[in-house]
Parts: sequence; structure tokens; C-alpha cells
Amino acid sequence: MHPVRLDSPPRRPRSAVLALTIALTVASVLLLVPVALRWSPLMRLDRDVARSLHGRALAEPGVTRVNRVLTDWVWDPWTMRVLCAVIVLALVWRLRDWLLAGWVAATCLVGTLLQQGLKAAVDRPRPVWRDPVDSAHYAAFPSGHAMTATVVCALVLWLLRRYGAGRTLWRTALTLAVVSVLGVGLTRLWLGVHWPSDVLGGWLLGALTVVVSTAAYGRWVGANARA
Repeated sequence: MHPVRLDSPPRRPRSAVLALTIALTVASVLLLVPVALRWSPLMRLDRDVARSLHGRALAEPGVTRVNRVLTDWVWDPWTMRVLCAVIVLALVWRLRDWLLAGWVAATCLVGTLLQQGLKAAVDRPRPVWRDPVDSAHYAAFPSGHAMTATVVCALVLWLLRRYGAGRTLWRTALTLAVVSVLGVGLTRLWLGVHWPSDVLGGWLLGALTVVVSTAAYGRWVGANARA
């Protein structure tokens, strides 16, 4: 993998970035508002899906144990934060790029602050079961696991594209990212600690955080290159 010049990274057209930002923002708001207002049709759909999955989790304890390992160790938010920290250190140690390293770290921090702020503001209760298979604390919306995985995996893909990753590496990373982001959301639903809209909210808000951050970084670098 050969790094490209940092002052001329591959970029998507601004119109595409703007369209994606608007789409993610609108989708996030359209989900956030009914969740915050406890809109009955969405609440009912969430309960129906959660109840169905909880029944399967009770009926298949082996699968449930696998989901607990995946959610508590492989895709846990702290595992993702450690991965982010390793990336930041690599950017500093190998490339001496303090700005990019700081930007990646700040993006992860902003994602965490946004997640925690929304949890406090919306204050949505988690599912409660007579016979739970797992437990979790604090408010439900958005899913911290889903949002953190989305932010970190999206940043990894952005960096790989920025540094001209080869086709094999890119496809492998993309596959792992998709499996991780989708997989962690499904583990939270299977274990009955989140509603489906919590997970969807985590995915949307995580993607929005990275799109806005990377677009801002591109503009910052471009402006400094022209100065």
C-alpha cells in the first residue's frame, strides 16, 4: 500500500457529500423525533420485533452465548475505542501526521459525546424481560455499540481510501466493516438490550458523524493547501 499525497487525496464530489449529509441528517431526524415522542406505531413495531427475537434467544442458548461474546468482547465499544487509539498512534508514529491523528481522535470523541448526550436527552427505557439473557445500563437510544462501531469502521475505511489501499486490502476491510457494523447491531437486538430503532439510530448517527467530519477535514486541508 503506497500513501498518496496528503494535499491531494482522492475526494468524492462535493455535491455527493452534501447529498449524503442531507440524507443522513433527514433520516436521523425522522427517526429521532418519533422515538423521543414515543410514537405508538414505532413503539409497537419495536416491541413486536424485540419480543420475537427474545423468544428465539431463550430457545437457542448456544447462539445467545456466541452473541454475548461478540457483543462484550469483539464489537464492544471499548474494543472499538482501542482500535481507534491504535490508529491514532500509528498516524503519529509512522506518518508523523498530528493533524490527521487528532482529527480521527476528535471524531471518535464527538461521536461518543453525541451518543451520550442523546441518551440523556431522549431517556428511552431499555427493554425489560421477565427472563433476560443479558443486561445493559443507561438509556437505550441510540445504541452505543452500533454507533461506536459505525464511527470507527467508517474512519478505518476512509483512511484506507485516503492512503490508496490495494483492492484486496480494501475489499477485506470493507467486508469486515460491514459484518462488524451489522453484526453488533444484531447482537444487541438478539440479547434484548435494545429496541430496533435504537440500533438504526446508532447506525445513522455514526455514519453522519463520519461524513461530516471527513468532509470538514477535506475542506480544511484544501484551504490550507491553497493558502
